[in-house]
Amino acid sequence: MSSPANPFTLANWRRTVASHYARLRAPAEDRRVQCDAFRHARDELFRSHPESPIAQDRRSAWPGAAWYAYDASWRVVGTIEPIGTRATFEIALAADGVLRCTRMGLVRFAVKGKGASLAVYWLEGYGGGLWLPFADATSGAGTYGGGRYLYDTIKGADLGVGEREIVLDFNYAYNPSCAYDERWSCPLSPAENRLPFPIEAGERIA
Repeated sequence: MSSPANPFTLANWRRTVASHYARLRAPAEDRRVQCDAFRHARDELFRSHPESPIAQDRRSAWPGAAWYAYDASWRVVGTIEPIGTRATFEIALAADGVLRCTRMGLVRFAVKGKGASLAVYWLEGYGGGLWLPFADATSGAGTYGGGRYLYDTIKGADLGVGEREIVLDFNYAYNPSCAYDERWSCPLSPAENRLPFPIEAGERIA
């Protein structure tokens, strides 16, 4: 991937996002209030930061992201099943070249009475990072057609993961940057991570 135009503002962006997610990993008496605070802080970041995916001429009038109402039943803990033989593949990113990903394991979980699994990936490169994208039955209708992300630890998006368990809180499923402006190149969710049922939680399309 190409070097950032300003590595210092990008570093600040990532640190700020990481601090927002650190607050989500902390215990909370009221998860709904915690979620509202996160969404408000994220909107303010998108309106004010030089690295915002919102085009600069649109930021002051941008109304904020559209979200489904918070629903605690969309927060579950998944079980990680590591893969013995890891497969690495490439995703073409238009202006940013090729992104190499390695399939690390499966996350098995149940939500709203439905059992499912999602593959979890490692973004290759210096340091690497955990990546968990998905698409579902709302993709292209109520939500972004290319799918949404739950984890991108390179960018600081980390809801809580251990050696065998991972927090899947779909209330925080979010759009990749390319959903806001076509100048961004984003890896979209691989076909294997399309869930057959709707995830009516997290970020929507306006």
